[in-house]
Amino acid sequence: MKDLAFLLEFLGQLAQNNNKPWMDAHRADYQQARKVFTALVTDLLARAQQLEPTLLPLSPSDVMYRINKNDRFQQSDEPYKRHMGAGLKRDGRQSPWAGFFVAIEPGGETYVGAGRWQPEPQQLARIRQEIHYNADAFHALRQDPGLLREFPKGLDMSQSLRTAPKGYDRNDPDIEWLRLKSYFVWRSFPDKEVLRPDFPERVLSAWKAAQPLVHFLNEAMQEG
Repeated sequence: MKDLAFLLEFLGQLAQNNNKPWMDAHRADYQQARKVFTALVTDLLARAQQLEPTLLPLSPSDVMYRINKNDRFQQSDEPYKRHMGAGLKRDGRQSPWAGFFVAIEPGGETYVGAGRWQPEPQQLARIRQEIHYNADAFHALRQDPGLLREFPKGLDMSQSLRTAPKGYDRNDPDIEWLRLKSYFVWRSFPDKEVLRPDFPERVLSAWKAAQPLVHFLNEAMQEG
């Protein structure tokens, strides 16, 4: 995977020189790195479209994120992200739906994920309501052996309310799940595994395992 090695090397250099003058001086390298990532995303999207029909209308440009920092979750003053990422979701990367994610970053920071990270309040309320009404189905999904084989840590528990959400009893048996602000699974890959020829297959295997959870979340978030 010589091309992915170039991508990792470029991103490693960017992390050490995260400023516009350096990027301007290395624009050709950036374009080459972007080309490598586009090829990876093109491959992954084609495979994912066979798995998930809602992705069929999308092109690589619909799912790839910009490298410029321009979202509310970025805390650093650095102008560029240290990774190249894509969000394969119905209606594209910026849509409000749950979906599938990949981000390439050197130093073992590459990750593959699925679900919905920090949904808007109305969406979050609908997800919590669905969990409250259909707890058995939710727990079966999050505890599915196939999901946990690909995502051993299960649902990310790092974003959670300190108290019960409005309208829920703090003694509810599912309160730890109702308090979550995100419903997302993810796993990281060391650089040497990113460079393996079967890396795309491993990404798709993870996404496939998370597909039932993604469907549960998207059905929950639908109005009506």
